[in-house]
Amino acid sequence: MENKPFVREKINLPNEGKKLLLHSCCAPCSGEVMEALISSEIDFTIYFYNPNIHPRSEYDLRKEENIRFAEKHNIPFIDADYDVDHWFELAKGMENEPEKGIRCTMCFDMRFEKTAEYAAANGFDVISSSLGISRWKNMDQINDCGVRAASRHENMDYWTFNWRKKGGGARMLDISKRERFYMQEYCGCAYSLRDTNKWRMENGREKIKLGEKYYGDEEQ
Repeated sequence: MENKPFVREKINLPNEGKKLLLHSCCAPCSGEVMEALISSEIDFTIYFYNPNIHPRSEYDLRKEENIRFAEKHNIPFIDADYDVDHWFELAKGMENEPEKGIRCTMCFDMRFEKTAEYAAANGFDVISSSLGISRWKNMDQINDCGVRAASRHENMDYWTFNWRKKGGGARMLDISKRERFYMQEYCGCAYSLRDTNKWRMENGREKIKLGEKYYGDEEQ
């Protein structure tokens, strides 16, 4: 039996929203989200604000991959400040918190508050994030942070759309392979890198080699 061609369902912004500011964490997570938005003819702009990403070389590589994909589809891209010192300041005392814990809540709050501030100042009435498509993230935690950030601004919504549903997670991987996106092997922050490498060493694996692994390489 032949596979039927995939047909996307049209999606709409909540509460008759007109313009979306999409916080993007990286190209692999945002690829499927962006293609779904384009297919539904939703007016959106990418907002890249991720001062948690460490080291700077990793941050630059993830950002450039995101810019490349946005430019391919003629999507506006806002490159926000890399105020990493402020991120580390907020993370003080949480250095040993586990993934998905209070440090991650702080991190989402910081990024979404900045996203909402930019949205309010520039005519966007909806914000959302590509973070929620990753199976490694707690979607409820992300949505709570997003809704809280949007609630500080009048007539603004945080879109809690589940990007994983109806094959979104699988298409995320397919798009990453098709585009040969850089494959990041840890969430992004210094503590995530530390803990991931610790786990890898304890399980007989090599430490992460930054900047070397790309989706699709294993198939060549």
